[in-house]
Amino acid sequence: MKYRLLGRSGLRVSELALGTMTFGEEWGWGASMPESRRMFDAFAEAGGNFLDTANRYTEGTSERFVGDFIASDRDHWIVATKYTLWTRREDPSFSGNHRKNMMRACEASLERLATDYIDLYWVHAWDFTTRTEEVMRGLDDLVSSGKVLYVGISDTPAWVVSRANTIADFRGWSPFVGLQIRYSLIDRTAEADLLPMARALDLAVTPWSVLGAGVLTGKYSRGSQPEEGRAKEGAARRERNLEIAEAVVSVAEEIGCTPSQVAISWVRQQEGIVIPLVGARNLSQLRDNLGALDVELDADQLERLEEVSRIDLGFPHNFLSDPNILDIVSGGTWEQISNHRPGKV
Repeated sequence: MKYRLLGRSGLRVSELALGTMTFGEEWGWGASMPESRRMFDAFAEAGGNFLDTANRYTEGTSERFVGDFIASDRDHWIVATKYTLWTRREDPSFSGNHRKNMMRACEASLERLATDYIDLYWVHAWDFTTRTEEVMRGLDDLVSSGKVLYVGISDTPAWVVSRANTIADFRGWSPFVGLQIRYSLIDRTAEADLLPMARALDLAVTPWSVLGAGVLTGKYSRGSQPEEGRAKEGAARRERNLEIAEAVVSVAEEIGCTPSQVAISWVRQQEGIVIPLVGARNLSQLRDNLGALDVELDADQLERLEEVSRIDLGFPHNFLSDPNILDIVSGGTWEQISNHRPGKV
């Protein structure tokens, strides 16, 4: 396992992060404590040090398991958790991005994790009701108190993230250093705005659902009707997704690895600081995912996967990449300009 800098911070994190949403059985499909411990140990043995959880995962059990597992060597581990989602139904004080929920949720996470600090504290999702200044000042207060070292943001539009970091920079507050998003060969919509923004702002990206809700594991094909798995309805049945899945299987057979390893490797090899979240329900699945560290896709394989999964970025991207527009914008000198700026056309 190699290590990467977490965006604009100096924090060194493993090139894969262990997602622990499956730690605990409260939601009906997770792992028991012994199985969760086996997965944690396997990740540690592979050299991983980056753990991702949230206060809502398995009703708090995920955080409790993580706290127990890291207790013998707390300072070795980079522990990321989140707040925003409800922890008490029908009580507005127990959900959202506002300061009251932020502070309460942070204290509760610290208690469940049995630690006095959180390495990376994520805003789990944007609530569209709390002012950006309130969120960023509250997070900065947590950093100043020593309860949080770095902050990140998940599942939020690019314009919100950009505005938040601009405010933080001008005010001297702690900016976001990481961005957590859904991203895979099945869903590349983040390439329109979120990923270019992350590269421009030097944000580490930790994609979730890198296996496309199971579509890219090799379990799904035309004519099959899976009995279990998160993708048995909807997306897995769409023709485009099955075409992508078949391309992944083809590359896997060519290399001699599993489809899951190809899918994870494709994400790892994307431009920027991209650190995939890998999660599993059992040790066998996790070991398969960790095997992606030994897979390197060549240029031809990357191009084939790019071709089958390519998306239309829409306006203004298509407009600005039109040769006629480029000619007007550059006065006919576009091909003569050596451009090192982030972004591409």
